Amino acid sequence: MLSVTDLFADNVPKQPLAEQLRPKNLDDVIGQQHLLGKGKPLRLAFESGKPHSMILWGPPGTGKTTLACIMSAVFNTEFIALSAVLSGIKDIREAIERAQIVLQQTGRHTILFVDEVHRFNKSQQDAFLPHVEQGLITFIGATTENPSFEVNSALLSRAQVYILTALSEQELTQLFEHAQQNVLPHLQFSDEAKQLLIEFSDGDARRLLNLLEQLNNAAETEQLSEISTDYVHNALSRSARSFDKGGDAFYDQISALHKSVRGSSPDAALYWLCRMLDGGTDPLYVGRRLIRMATEDIGIADPRALRMTLDACETYERLGSPEGELALAQAVLYLACAPKSNAAYLAYNKAQSFIKRDKSRRVPMHLRNAPTKLMKDIGYGQTYRYAHDCPHAYAAGENYFPDDIPESEVNFYQPTTYGLEQKISEKLAYLRKLDEQSKKKI
Repeated sequence: MLSVTDLFADNVPKQPLAEQLRPKNLDDVIGQQHLLGKGKPLRLAFESGKPHSMILWGPPGTGKTTLACIMSAVFNTEFIALSAVLSGIKDIREAIERAQIVLQQTGRHTILFVDEVHRFNKSQQDAFLPHVEQGLITFIGATTENPSFEVNSALLSRAQVYILTALSEQELTQLFEHAQQNVLPHLQFSDEAKQLLIEFSDGDARRLLNLLEQLNNAAETEQLSEISTDYVHNALSRSARSFDKGGDAFYDQISALHKSVRGSSPDAALYWLCRMLDGGTDPLYVGRRLIRMATEDIGIADPRALRMTLDACETYERLGSPEGELALAQAVLYLACAPKSNAAYLAYNKAQSFIKRDKSRRVPMHLRNAPTKLMKDIGYGQTYRYAHDCPHAYAAGENYFPDDIPESEVNFYQPTTYGLEQKISEKLAYLRKLDEQSKKKI
């Protein structure tokens, strides 16, 4: 005779593979040995016997939630988990009330874990402060974003920040073998298929386990036990690249692209461009950043760079993907190979800085326009020399600044000796020589 438990056994939801294999203690955690190894900061925090508030900062699938759960188990605390994506002030209030009830009724402390804490606004983050200060809760926040920018300074000052890193290939291999041995012994993977899955996982442990689960489900449906690279490609979507469009991975790759262009490394620049496009970033966003590189890092050394970059963006707007992306690749290669100069960028910043701290000076009379007789009668434009009427089309010795401005303060533009700016530097040196000669004649 079947029991009620037997009748409904098949209806019990099966835990996801990632949940089945979630570590229960620190020794089972794969990765993060810079924090969890013997004598390392987070290991010492666990061994201290007293939990403290912390921010766990790192990319997805690096063990942030797992570490919070283990901490709760080690210290025998109540564990309350909130997702900043789904929760609001009401949920925070209810969590605090629950922590108070648990403390009153059982004397147990509460760990309040907030996943994606960076998605809470300032007022929501501030709601934790008094309860952290009173010791009612130990706050653990998990974030993929830089907490310096996304977490309130008041909350940040009350929590220790621990930085988690993406898992290495060796660590992912260890996790793969652990999963296969304990949950998926019926599946046999070729070495190439195993390596491909690890590459697809991109340092994310949860992604690796999810991919294995998808493969297992597909293999069960087709009654297969041997997994090849072709089967992996057919069964899985390759859209699972690690590219957080609003997070640190995004800005780190933008930075790498910019520095590769600035460093005149066309191959590296092309690599980062393709990494970003493969990860799903907006190609026109990349185009806008290339425009900045053309003006900031190349400038007048090669004025064609800006036009080529603008043309690449316009080409993408007309053709779309993937044809338009070739134009962006061409622009990246040109920018990386072009002569470099930040002289225009520095000159602009110097001029802006001077203007902000300087007083408002009057335009000299000889530079003022005189469209009426009255203006001419009072001296507007009287001593102005028309440059095209002068030798070399240059009014040597003429002053175009306000009369009382200190000359030493306004030497903004210093052309380099690279690309077109070498010619510009020579031209300006010649004009300065003409200025000196005109002063001697006076």
